[in-house]
Amino acid sequence: MLPKTTAELDQLREECKSMVTKRATLSAGTSAIPTPGVDIAADIAILLELIPAINRKFGLSSEQIEGYDPVVKQMIYQVIKRAGLAMVGTEVTKQLIAQSLKKVAGRAVSKQVLKFVPVIGWAVNAAIGFGAMKYVGNSHVDDCYDVCKRLMASSTAG
Repeated sequence: MLPKTTAELDQLREECKSMVTKRATLSAGTSAIPTPGVDIAADIAILLELIPAINRKFGLSSEQIEGYDPVVKQMIYQVIKRAGLAMVGTEVTKQLIAQSLKKVAGRAVSKQVLKFVPVIGWAVNAAIGFGAMKYVGNSHVDDCYDVCKRLMASSTAG
């Protein structure tokens, strides 16, 4: 169900950002493991669960959207399309997650190199993993928030 008030929308954003922080902490833990590739696989798995959970919280999963009134559904898809948001209102796949992670690709390369630097490299790696996960997750939260905010503005204007 879509949020109806700004207060409800703000509360959802806070809940989702808290969810992102918890998953980012998990990502940092896997990033500290000194085996190359483990952290990337873990990040993809975490995001494959996290992104759809955020969509559901905001009422923007593909299943939820399909259940809405046709006019509301059309408004949602127009806002999503105009904003160019690939992970809102669609089935989230490994390919979409990989594209999202490419935005922080420089960090991923650094993470793999740091695997070979004992202790300090692992700690830095964990910090990079945490930051990358927070960036991707919070960006998605902000995208969902913006979609809902635009929908609220459209429904009050019409």
